[in-house]
Amino acid sequence: MSSKRTAVVTGASRGIGAALVEALLNAGYNVMATSRNINQSLAASPNLVLVAGDIGKKETATKVVEAAIENFGSIDLLVTNAGIFSTKPFTDFTTDEFNTLVSTNLLGFLYITQLAVAQMLKQQSGAVVSITASLADQPIAGVNAAVPMITKGGLNAVIKSLAIEYAKEGIRFNAVAPGIVNTPMHKDDPKEFLKTLQPMGRIAHVNDVIDAVLYLAHADQVTGEVLHVDGGSHAGRW
Repeated sequence: MSSKRTAVVTGASRGIGAALVEALLNAGYNVMATSRNINQSLAASPNLVLVAGDIGKKETATKVVEAAIENFGSIDLLVTNAGIFSTKPFTDFTTDEFNTLVSTNLLGFLYITQLAVAQMLKQQSGAVVSITASLADQPIAGVNAAVPMITKGGLNAVIKSLAIEYAKEGIRFNAVAPGIVNTPMHKDDPKEFLKTLQPMGRIAHVNDVIDAVLYLAHADQVTGEVLHVDGGSHAGRW
């Protein structure tokens, strides 16, 4: 078994997740990475184990956590990055679309976090960082994301609740709430328009989000925090 710290990353095949895997490996972590198509985008190594699967299914979470413990012996950091997002008028969202959002964004958090916390309780230490969304706290006129924000706002709420529930057990829970980030999710959106959605007038880089996650991974006195990486858009009207 390794004495290095072990991180589990969901939604790890592209965008923020893939960059996070690289950053954690560079920071000296063993990494357990998962997504539906993880084997097509990353290559396993002695410090990187891959498990493909739908994070909204409990059996995927079970496989991931068991593989992390079997290969590396601990789970010190869980980053629940897997998430889907779409915009359309509130009245146009279908039940199937709602269920898909809940499966990935909420059940995808619930199953793996329950299992990771069970392991962290044995260790009496650990940290969970969930990737949520600035829009959950500060909607923007014209960006019709009300239904996805049911899920992202729920994650912000559960992070605060869990921070209190497990404070005495040495397990910390925080969220990073990005605004517009230059990822494949926005590859077809006009960049000039996206820049107007943040007060600072710039699109965040993936590394801006990674920096926030790495900070929260090591900030021993920070728990229950929703750290916005959004150029100030959560702070008010502009």
